[in-house]
Amino acid sequence: MGSTGTVLRELRGAQKSSKGVSLYSRYVNRPAGRLLAAGAFRAGLTPNQVTLVSAAFTFSAIAAVALVEPSWWLGILVYAGLVVGFAFDSADGQLARLTGRGGPDGEWLDHVVDCAKMILVHSAVLIAFHRFGSLPGEGWLLLPLGFLFVAVLTFCAGLLREQLGRAAVRTAGAPAAPGAPASRLRAVALLPADYGVFCLVFLLLGAPGAFRAGYAVLAAVHALFLVAFLAKWFRELKALRAG
Repeated sequence: MGSTGTVLRELRGAQKSSKGVSLYSRYVNRPAGRLLAAGAFRAGLTPNQVTLVSAAFTFSAIAAVALVEPSWWLGILVYAGLVVGFAFDSADGQLARLTGRGGPDGEWLDHVVDCAKMILVHSAVLIAFHRFGSLPGEGWLLLPLGFLFVAVLTFCAGLLREQLGRAAVRTAGAPAAPGAPASRLRAVALLPADYGVFCLVFLLLGAPGAFRAGYAVLAAVHALFLVAFLAKWFRELKALRAG
C-alpha cells in the first residue's frame, strides 16, 4: 500500500456491515475514523495504540466536565474531545482489519475503554451537577445514576447477545444466517441512541438549564431503546435455541 488514497480504498473495502448502524455512525463517524486509520497506518501506529489515543481524547474531555466550571467554551472543547475520541474508536477496528493485526487482546482493550467511557461520562455529569449546578432539587442527582444504569446495561446485554449468538451458531454447526440489508429508515431511527448524537448535549454546558433538559430527554430516550433492545435480543436468542 503506497499512497493515502490507496490506503483509504483498502479501508473502504474492509468496512464492517452497515446493518444496525445509525446514520451518524454510517456517514460521519466511520468516514472520519477511516481518515484517522489511514493516518495511523502511515504513522506506523498499531490498532491498540490507536485505541489508547481514543481513550486519551475521551477521558480528557470527561475529566473536564467534572473539574471545570461549565461554560460555552468548555462545551465546545468537551464535544470536540468526545467526538474525536469516538472517531479514533472507529479507526482502531478499521486499522486492525486493514493490517490483519487484530486479536482478542485488541478487542478486549477496546471493550474495556468503551465500558470505562460509559461509566465515567455519566459519573462526570453527576459530579458537575453536585459541584457547579444550581439544581431545582436534589432529585436531579439521581438522573446521571439512572442514565449510567441504562448505558451499562445496554452495553453489557448487547455484548452478551453477540457472544451468546456466536456460541449458539458454533454449537449448532451451521453458518450464521445472512442479515437483512442495511435499512435507511432503521439508521434514522437509531440516531437518538447513537453515542455521537449523545455527545451533542455537551454543547449546551454554557446553559445549565438547557443542558439538564437535553440530558434528561436523552436519558428517557435511551431507556426506551433499552426496553426495545432487551425484548429484541431475548427473542433472537430464544429463536436460536429453538433452531
